[in-house]
Amino acid sequence: MNLSILPGNSLKGTTPLPGDKSLSHRAALFAAVAAGRSQIDNFLISGVTNQLLNALTHLGINWKLNGTSLAVEGKGLGGFSVPFGPLNCGNSATTLRFLAGALASTGTPAVLDGSESLRRRPMDRIIQPLQQMGVNIKGTSGCAPISMGVSQLPLKGGTLTLSVASAQVKTCLLLAGLASGEPLSIVEPGFSRDHTERMLTGMGVSIRSEKATIQGRTCYLTHLIPPAARYSLKPINMVLPGDFSSAAFLIVAALIIPGSEITLQNIGLNATRTGLLDILLSMGASIQIAARPTRNGEPVGDLTIRHSVLKGVDVSGEQVVRMIDEFPIFAIAAAYAKGTSTVRDAAELRVKESDRISALCVELKKLGVDVAETPDGFSIHGTGELHGGVVDPHGDHRLAMSLAVAGMAARETIVIQNASIIQESFPEFADVITRLGAKILIDDKIPAAERVSA
Repeated sequence: MNLSILPGNSLKGTTPLPGDKSLSHRAALFAAVAAGRSQIDNFLISGVTNQLLNALTHLGINWKLNGTSLAVEGKGLGGFSVPFGPLNCGNSATTLRFLAGALASTGTPAVLDGSESLRRRPMDRIIQPLQQMGVNIKGTSGCAPISMGVSQLPLKGGTLTLSVASAQVKTCLLLAGLASGEPLSIVEPGFSRDHTERMLTGMGVSIRSEKATIQGRTCYLTHLIPPAARYSLKPINMVLPGDFSSAAFLIVAALIIPGSEITLQNIGLNATRTGLLDILLSMGASIQIAARPTRNGEPVGDLTIRHSVLKGVDVSGEQVVRMIDEFPIFAIAAAYAKGTSTVRDAAELRVKESDRISALCVELKKLGVDVAETPDGFSIHGTGELHGGVVDPHGDHRLAMSLAVAGMAARETIVIQNASIIQESFPEFADVITRLGAKILIDDKIPAAERVSA
């Protein structure tokens, strides 16, 4: 699919957004190992979550989707069936890492595999600590496919020290830790998303987090305390907030397109996810936040965004972790800002769905952006305008949508090739931006949302 973005229109209007991908992932999987029926509303239906649901089917879990409402019949820890073949995780490292932890907690043998892109992602970061816990697991040169044999339960506890702060790895190990007969402590060099801790706590798991100094360095510790008997997780009943990572594309679009003003409703505002929001505010963005009641421990609010003149900014250190998924769209904001923006300490971007640093720099240069690649980031000298061109997202959904936002404020049309990858995380992207006023063509055809409004 080719997606053509035509410049010129300001964005106006109010809209909710699909459910948070990170929370959808967790809620569906955690519900599968809970004891009883869970109900999850505003569940994200996308390529990534479909892969997880298909895997749960192969593991013997019954679930039903009614619109965006997902009901899951949990079988408790140890309730998975042995799958007949490999579990296909598609492009999603999150799916693979989460499933590995859940399989470890149940002792279920399985093979986890996925796309060629996924097979290039580093998996030693879960294989090695799981092996320390006594899990029967091995990879292929530190990558997928991953084979998990029958493990003897209970697993070992102890202290696991991670080289990289990662919510995916932490979640994997916490899930495995549900089958441990000993306390488990996970040490990270920086903080990471805490969705898992919040959700598992609500399901009856005893988890405690703290900040500590170890050998002169600040670390973040997550402690899981096992009960006297094995955990029996409570079912989930929750309405998921809108995805901040999806909102980020619309936020930046409204900021860089003159005359724009939009309101995004019921967006998840977990502080471990909203680093981009803080950075944009420091760049001079006009963003108003109206808090709403929390949802199952997750902060929620409405965001009103108006066109703003942005200035360059430096991003490094702990700021990076809080916006690790938003650097492609941050780069678009930086390109339209006045002055130079730099990103450091972000080498983790090289092992995402694409090498996001390299791919981003290659494609932005096609649009006339003054961008320079560094080993752990990039620098952009903003000029306030981009020209048109034909770009490719390198199989990366976030890069595809970021390039689309660039096109909304560019001087000429930008054509994004292979844009169907957007379905991985935000299938409604084209419809949402069209309703707000963007002019787009899909394979040279006007989208349905625009035809209706016309």
